[in-house]
Amino acid sequence: MTKKQRAELIQLELEKLYPEVPIPLAHTDAYTLMVAVALSAQTTDKKVNEVTPALFKVAGTPEKMAQLEVEEIRELIKEIGLSNTKAKNLKRMAELLLERHHGVVPQTYEELEALPGVGHKTASVVMSQGFGFPAFPVDTHIHRLMTQWKLTSGKNVVETEKDAKRIFAEKVWNKLHLQIIFYGREYSPARGKGEKDFITKMMFDQ
Repeated sequence: MTKKQRAELIQLELEKLYPEVPIPLAHTDAYTLMVAVALSAQTTDKKVNEVTPALFKVAGTPEKMAQLEVEEIRELIKEIGLSNTKAKNLKRMAELLLERHHGVVPQTYEELEALPGVGHKTASVVMSQGFGFPAFPVDTHIHRLMTQWKLTSGKNVVETEKDAKRIFAEKVWNKLHLQIIFYGREYSPARGKGEKDFITKMMFDQ
């Protein structure tokens, strides 16, 4: 099976499984999405969704977040990994949004990635899921499965993102990256043995 055929098979099977894909992180706007994604680093979406309601109740805008002390933010997110660093980042992120962007989340990678706690993946999620721009954020599930499916060399997430954008049509990026994430969680978890990973079996066990 050629790389093109594998890519077509993946899209076909994922569309059957996940015709609709909800955004995994609970949010109400681009700002709360950005905060949730920043918090999700080395933490499950499930845990983030458990913590953010209380956080957003008191700090759901940059103005309110900036008014809190770092320790107050840390107390609200203490169940999340790296809470000390993330609390500092959230406060400074809010301050810079107010100083540079009048409290509005910018819509360019350069401006997003200049904010504390916002790396390329977080910026990509905000651009894709927050603003609808074509993007292909690569998380650990996507990186692992793209390597497993021999669609990338798997050297690093940067190369995986480039390869994904080359292989798949731009119009499907925003939906497909979520479909792959859902598939990875359900059928091919990192700590599992891949018994349920039928897409890989379809491609290579012939």
